[in-house]
Amino acid sequence: MRRFTRTLAAVALAVTAVAGTVGWASGGTQRAVTGPPPGSSSWRADGVLGRELPDPARTDPEQVRAFFSGLSASEQQELLERHPLVVGNLDGVPLELRYHANARALRASHDPRHARLAAPGRRILAFDPRGRGQVAEVFGDLRSARHVSVVVPGSDIDAGTFDRRVDVYGTPAGMAKSLYAETGPGNAVIAWAGYTTPVGVGLDAATGGLAEAGAGRLTRFTEGLAADGLPSPVVFCHSYGSVVCGLAASDLGATDLVVLGSPGMRADDVAGLRTGARVWAAKDDTDWIDDVPHMRVAGLGHGADPADEAFGAHRVPAQDAKGHTGYFAPGTDSLRAFAAIAEGDSR
Repeated sequence: MRRFTRTLAAVALAVTAVAGTVGWASGGTQRAVTGPPPGSSSWRADGVLGRELPDPARTDPEQVRAFFSGLSASEQQELLERHPLVVGNLDGVPLELRYHANARALRASHDPRHARLAAPGRRILAFDPRGRGQVAEVFGDLRSARHVSVVVPGSDIDAGTFDRRVDVYGTPAGMAKSLYAETGPGNAVIAWAGYTTPVGVGLDAATGGLAEAGAGRLTRFTEGLAADGLPSPVVFCHSYGSVVCGLAASDLGATDLVVLGSPGMRADDVAGLRTGARVWAAKDDTDWIDDVPHMRVAGLGHGADPADEAFGAHRVPAQDAKGHTGYFAPGTDSLRAFAAIAEGDSR
């Protein structure tokens, strides 16, 4: 009976959208930020080194790494000072240069949403001020880490809410910091808010457009980690972020893919993700996501529930988690399980 009710709800949602009477939607439609980093036009036109700089739109992360490895320290510094937003956001650029470039860009920002991000000591691996703003931050020493995790958030996350002080464990910074604290030495965790997320509950959250744009950005980001010689990551995907991860799964190069509070991954089962990574799923009994129809009808919805046994994912215990954003809360069984997966100790 419950499944029949959900089917009716999904059909009603699709009919409403097709009819153009989307009164149920409370979120504004977002325009995805895509393409090369801001400032790329000036970068391409710059002849300061007496040679052509790699085109951010056409050069893959491994080629970017090779280019920067052939530069002297003074040449690298010159490019950082002239083009901090390109150097800070270009996957394949050495970590240390990106940290310095983004710190410089944040100090130059006059947007009050960025003030906390500019605090000394933060390791900001990406900072793109376009749109609502995109950020990636590292917790731990990424260069020496034996295990690397990436946290991909869901809706309502941007530069202003990346590390908000309410509902902390629903933010990428809060989730990543908690996971880092739970893991042992030799681990690093990246909070990656590198795509345009949906706002509220609306068409963006019910459809895959923003996830498709985000999947391409996430794939390139993990390619950049690989180009810099870092270990293959464990990727944790919360809520709408699991839609992003589902679409990117086959190209992430991840050892493990962990979804929590997922509305679906746009796949019928683990085989449909076409990934060699182990796939894990967590959903607690009080998570409202359980009331979302796990179907796809007329382009709406994200498909099967990864936490259902039929999907084929390993189930992560989540009895202690509360609500949609409690999975990374300290002391929970889900956080302990996440830490074991991050450290490669899970069975």
